[in-house]
Parts: sequence; C-alpha cells; structure tokens
Amino acid sequence: MSSNLTPSALKNKNKNMLEFFKQTKKEPKDLRGVLNKVRGLEEKVEKILEEIEKMKKEQRFSVQKVGIIRFNPFSEVGGDQSFSVALLNEGDDGMVITSLYSRQENRVYGKPIKNGQSEYTLSEEEKQAIEKAKNSKIND
Repeated sequence: MSSNLTPSALKNKNKNMLEFFKQTKKEPKDLRGVLNKVRGLEEKVEKILEEIEKMKKEQRFSVQKVGIIRFNPFSEVGGDQSFSVALLNEGDDGMVITSLYSRQENRVYGKPIKNGQSEYTLSEEEKQAIEKAKNSKIND
C-alpha cells in the first residue's frame, strides 16, 4: 500500500501519534496515590450508575411499542390509504391515531390509551394496532 505523504508530512504524523500516546496525567507514585486514584474512579462509576438508573426510569415513559394497520374503510373506492397507529410506552399507555382517507377529505382521530385500553370506543383497526404495538417493541 503506497502513501501519498511526503517524508516531512509522515514525520509530523508520527510525531502527532507519539504525542497522542504520551501520558499527560501524572501516574501515582505510591500505594496512597493508587488508592486515591481508585477512590476517584469509584466516585465516577457511582455517578455513571446513578445516571443510568435515572435514564432507565425516564425511558419507561417514552414510546417503546408501535403498531400500525393500513386499511380501506370504503371498499368501493381506493386502496389501503387509511391507517391506525398505536404508540405505547412500557406500561401500554399512549395513544392511537387513525387517519381515514377518501378522495374528498382526510379525517384524523386521536384517542388516549391507558393500560392498553381507551375510554373511547375503538374501531377494529385501532384494536388491532394496539394489540400489534403491545406485542412488539421499537428495537425488535
């Protein structure tokens, strides 16, 4: 493999690599220094673990499950351009959005979902979208 670098550019590149690998922090000289460094690392790890736990708790409320059903509500015209999409979190709370498309208009409905159910009457497609969402996750 040939290099397009001039000898001086190659020398500078090697110098930069050496600078990168040089130690910029003082290493501990005795056991006390090592223990202090370990304590500092323990504190950092503890903070990282706290942040991870905080993120896990917050994630429970984000959209984690998605289900979409396409359908044709008007069998005499058009195709499957209407849809119901369910967006749920870990506890099956969220919403279902339905779009009913026709040549003359497009209607969009949103209904809240709590524990996989809605206080509003759900269409069959909305129920299917919710079930599909409950049985899948975004990362699947």
